[in-house]
Amino acid sequence: MAAMKPIQNIPLQGIDFSDDTFSVNFMPDLQRLRMSIEAVGLIQPVLLKKGKGAYQVVFGFRRIWISKELSMDQIPAIVFEEGEKSDLELFTLSLHENLTSRGFNTVEKAIALQKLTTSFSIPTSEILSIYLPLFSLEPNEKILNTYLALAKMEDEIKAYILKEEVSRFNIRLLAQMSSEDRKVLLHLLTRLKLGENRLREILTLLMEISRRDHKTLREVIDSPELQAILSREEFTSHQRTERVKRVLLHLRHPRMRQREEEFVHRVKTFHLPEGVSLHHSPYFEGKGLKIEFQFESMEEYRAILSDLNQLTDKKAFQELVNV
Repeated sequence: MAAMKPIQNIPLQGIDFSDDTFSVNFMPDLQRLRMSIEAVGLIQPVLLKKGKGAYQVVFGFRRIWISKELSMDQIPAIVFEEGEKSDLELFTLSLHENLTSRGFNTVEKAIALQKLTTSFSIPTSEILSIYLPLFSLEPNEKILNTYLALAKMEDEIKAYILKEEVSRFNIRLLAQMSSEDRKVLLHLLTRLKLGENRLREILTLLMEISRRDHKTLREVIDSPELQAILSREEFTSHQRTERVKRVLLHLRHPRMRQREEEFVHRVKTFHLPEGVSLHHSPYFEGKGLKIEFQFESMEEYRAILSDLNQLTDKKAFQELVNV
C-alpha cells in the first residue's frame, strides 16, 4: 500500500510535468486548494513513479502544479521505484485515491475510461463489470460508448458539456457530428439559453435539416434567417432561443412556415386594435386561439372588448376558429 511507504522530499525540478500517463484532470478548480496550500502547506504527500530520467506523477497533479506556481523547491512524496508496480496498478491506485479525496467530473470519467480502454487495453467486459461501477455508472456498454465518444471530443466541447451538465442523450447526439460541425455549433449554443429538452430539440432539428438538404451544419447555421437573429444584441438569451427554434422548425417543416404566413396574413385583415394580439397554438399542434391585450383605463378596456366582439361577425375569423 502507498500509505506504508516512507515519505520523501522530491525536488520539483526532477518531476516531468509534461507526462500525463496517469492524469485524468480536466478543468480543475485550483483556487480552494491553492488557498489551503498557501495557508497551511501540503498536508498529504503526492505519489510519484521513479523513471530513468525524471519522476512521473501518479497522483497529486493539482498539488504539484500549485507548488510549482508558488515557486516551491520540493514536495513531499511517496515514490514507487521503476518496475515495483505496473502502470495499470499505479493508474488504478490513482483512480481510487482520487475517488476518496475529490471524485471525478463527467469529462474526467470519460478520460479515465478512454485510457483504460486504449492505453491499458482493458477488455470491455472488465471495464463494464469493474470500472463503470467504480465511477457510479451502470455497467452498460451504451454508457461506456457514450463516455468514450465524449473523451474524443474537442476540449471546448467538453468544457461546454461540463458547464451545462449536458445529458448522455445529448452527448450521443453531439458524437454523431464531425469535429468541424461541433465547433461551429458551439458558437450557436453559447448564444442561447438551453435546458436539456431545448438542447435536444435544437440538435435534432439541425441534424435533420443538414441530412435532408445535404448541407453541412455550418451552412445551416449560416443561413440568413439564423444569423439575423444571432446579430440582434437586444434579444435576451431566452428570446434568441425561441426565435432560433422557430426558424429551424420552419426550415425543417416548410408547410408549418406556410401556415404561419397564412395565419399572419389573416390576422392583419382583422385590423385588431393597438396592443391586441392573436396567437395560434404552439407550432399548430393543438386547436384554439389565444387573444392577449393590454389596457390602462376602463374606457380603453370597453373599447377593446367592443372591437373584439365585432370579430364574431367576420367570416375569416370564423373560419380561423373552426380550422
